[in-house]
Amino acid sequence: MLPVIALAGRPNVGKSTLFNRITGTDHAIVSELSGLTRDRQYGLVNFDSTDFILIDAGGINDLGLNHSGIDNLILKQSQLAIEEADLVILLVDASSGLHPGDHELVQFLRKSGKDFCLAVNKIDGHREDLVRAEFFSLGIESMFSIAAKTGRGVRAMLSTILLDFKDNEALVSSDIAEDRIKLAVIGRPNVGKSTLINGLIGEDRMVVFDQPGTTRDSIYVNCEWKGKLFTFIDTAGARRRSRIDDLVEKYSIAKTLQAISNSHVVLFLFDGIEGVVDQDLNLLSHCIRAGRGLVLLVNKWDEVSSDDKTWIKSELSRRLKFADFADLHFISALRGTGIQKIYKSAVLAHKSSVIALSTPELNKILHRAQEKNPPPMIAGRRIKLRYAHAGGNNPQRIIIHGNQIDKIPANYLRYLEKYFRTELHLRGAGLKLEFRGGRNPFEGVKNRLTPRQLSRRIRMIRHAKKWKKKDKGRRI
Repeated sequence: MLPVIALAGRPNVGKSTLFNRITGTDHAIVSELSGLTRDRQYGLVNFDSTDFILIDAGGINDLGLNHSGIDNLILKQSQLAIEEADLVILLVDASSGLHPGDHELVQFLRKSGKDFCLAVNKIDGHREDLVRAEFFSLGIESMFSIAAKTGRGVRAMLSTILLDFKDNEALVSSDIAEDRIKLAVIGRPNVGKSTLINGLIGEDRMVVFDQPGTTRDSIYVNCEWKGKLFTFIDTAGARRRSRIDDLVEKYSIAKTLQAISNSHVVLFLFDGIEGVVDQDLNLLSHCIRAGRGLVLLVNKWDEVSSDDKTWIKSELSRRLKFADFADLHFISALRGTGIQKIYKSAVLAHKSSVIALSTPELNKILHRAQEKNPPPMIAGRRIKLRYAHAGGNNPQRIIIHGNQIDKIPANYLRYLEKYFRTELHLRGAGLKLEFRGGRNPFEGVKNRLTPRQLSRRIRMIRHAKKWKKKDKGRRI
């Protein structure tokens, strides 16, 4: 199994910055505001031929106090990260100096029995010997001076702490599964995204709290179902842009949109109590434009009355016609009702997104589509779609060649897309049609004159200049 290293420390000491530096990503939100990280963030790292898992969690502050509400849940997530780790990197802030909370964390780690080292962060601009002398009072032998923002000392620290793991063959493993289906869980705030992931993986991995906006970052969670590997991406709830005032929430929206692009399949959640709202449709249209596979989920279905269920189903049928290619499930993430069907739909959507399409089959489908419903006439000329071929997958791309392609009406484009989906059995898969017109063989080619034509042209130019000069003299 892979070694696990966790980052611990007080809020705003640079844990997320170090996480992004080591993993080479920007998965963790970084800002001068403290308390941004709430859930456990996992990253897979390969450093000098050694693979390990890095965990970032929320800042630990005031361990001796009795926390309540979301502060208690954040503290629990940090403690779980430490319990999972084989080694803990305790970060302290060189700018603010030694803090009483640092002594508490050292005592906590010693009681936990975990191996840990000390990383003095934000060392740039300070005398290293004076800063280290201040933190010697913690009594930690393994101490490193780093600057996570610039990368100073980070490589030297990793080289030292990974020596023990390189010698331990039981922990080191280079068999890293890349064949994972990435599932992004998308929806408005407080629709039950984190609850759904906890139910699907059978573990309380995500902070769940009765308050919109609990999840602020995009969290990656790995799991396995019937021999298939999955990575869930829990995202922050997306609101209307006009209602986003908090800087943190603006970062979260960006993370949500990035998660859609990084995923293979999108699990889109609606609130069964509130029904479909305009913001759902705007966010859903973005998922479809991104070309991701799609599975639609109506959550909190157990809390909806029988009369309202009939009305909501009719509304879904009316307003989601543009997404009728995706499977639709009515679930209860809290009770676990109907959530096991999601895996099957996600696998089907991913399979449809990556299946190879043959050129002969695409051409046959294109000809049948035109025979059933011919393209319209434009200025007395019929639009001709000659042949089609595959242009890539995930999302599936079909390239169609013809003439007057810039004049194809939108309703005929929708007809072709739906016809290809039906004939190819692309259930829940993203599909993009690209049209290319015939190239004019004489475009950009200059006409080469023969010697006789060239001499005649010169005579005509001279003759024109002569008469122009005479005409100018007459006017004077």
